[in-house]
Amino acid sequence: MAPQQSERRPATTGSVKTALTMTEKIFARASEKPQLIPGENVWVNVDILMTHDVCGPGSIGIFKKEFGPDAKVWDREKVVIIPDHYIFTKDERANRNVDILRDFCNEQNIKYFYDIKDLGNFKANPDYKGVCHVALAQEGHCRPGEVLLGTDSHTCTAGAFGQFATGIGNTDAGFVLGTGKLLLKVPPTLRFVMDGEMPDYLQAKDLILQIIGEISVAGATYKSMEFVGSTVESLTMEERMTLCNMVVEAGGKNGVVPADSTTFKYLEDKTTLPYEPVYSDAQARFLSEYRFDISKLEPLVAKPHSPDNRALARECRDVKIDRVYIGSCTGGKTEDFMAVAKVFLASGKKVKVPTFLVPATQKVWMDVYTLPVPGSGGKTCAQIFEEAGCDTPASPSCGACLGGPKDTHARMNEPMVCVSTTNRNFPGRMGHKEGQIYLASPYTAAASALTGFVTDPREFLQ
Repeated sequence: MAPQQSERRPATTGSVKTALTMTEKIFARASEKPQLIPGENVWVNVDILMTHDVCGPGSIGIFKKEFGPDAKVWDREKVVIIPDHYIFTKDERANRNVDILRDFCNEQNIKYFYDIKDLGNFKANPDYKGVCHVALAQEGHCRPGEVLLGTDSHTCTAGAFGQFATGIGNTDAGFVLGTGKLLLKVPPTLRFVMDGEMPDYLQAKDLILQIIGEISVAGATYKSMEFVGSTVESLTMEERMTLCNMVVEAGGKNGVVPADSTTFKYLEDKTTLPYEPVYSDAQARFLSEYRFDISKLEPLVAKPHSPDNRALARECRDVKIDRVYIGSCTGGKTEDFMAVAKVFLASGKKVKVPTFLVPATQKVWMDVYTLPVPGSGGKTCAQIFEEAGCDTPASPSCGACLGGPKDTHARMNEPMVCVSTTNRNFPGRMGHKEGQIYLASPYTAAASALTGFVTDPREFLQ
């Protein structure tokens, strides 16, 4: 007699949940879906949209064309407008761009517009901040678990806060202004595990130059880059911002660092809005994993004309330079200037080439003039820079990082060799098409300023 087959009942435990990465979890929450996979297109709810003086007018134009001349933005408190690119210039078109932003913000009653009217004295503009990516963090617009989109490729900087942040085009921004949503493809994730004690002559800039050199400028195209490991956990928020800032130089869609006590402490006096961090599941699927022992890494530069043209700083000691530039969203933060001051202090020497200093924001500028540098007997960065023979710190803005109008401070208007703490070294990036830019950490840039050649900072720090 055949055994009786009992009827097989469906499982009662519900659908099986797939493990997700941080970025996938943020997408799932923002698209109100329980599950999603890389490659899927989803409508995402946007928490913050940022735009600036270069892309703002275009985005506003598209918004008005598509939604109507009298349309209102989806949420006046979620739009952040930050003039920062072409500010301290007599270029009429550049000035007009800021006027367009002002008119729009008045018309829409935008809560967070960081305006500048008096170009002769930036301090006369209490609302003016400076570089958008640094201002977003300082003003409390970056929060774990959220979606932040900006009309600037380096918007990925905010991933340092454990959120999804990426750059979008003007058309997308015009759409977000009207709807608060955007159709985005879920990126697969590359994981970068960095362990080992960070030597005191290395900075986050060296870590990201190492990674870009390893995977190339196309190695992370439309992928999320997640940074974990004991080295990453030891980094300050500003250093984590440097790390995430340059993921776009590897083609990355976004960079992300898991939020931890360092993140929460930074945010304590910055935001009162509630936020909910997310973390990659233990079983999450990563496209690839890269491991680095940071204790063995040496100071690096990216030679002209690509961020992945990696070389050891000490291998370039014969490269004679004409100037040094300290500034930008990548290398113009308070800790970047502190690092430069530390090298100058250790050397006791004067710079051998013109050294330009462009604080990212008004707050950074104040820090340069007020915060004592450790071990200096109470001197500020500004005092140390003056003693070393540097150029006077300029008004905070994007400055010469992206060339700009001819009268932009420190723009390369003739062929020169420059060591810079910025993020791109393509031909023409800082002005002249025949200029040569060596991307470096603030330590390496400071050491190079002291010798007039590309220089490993260990010459002064050890």
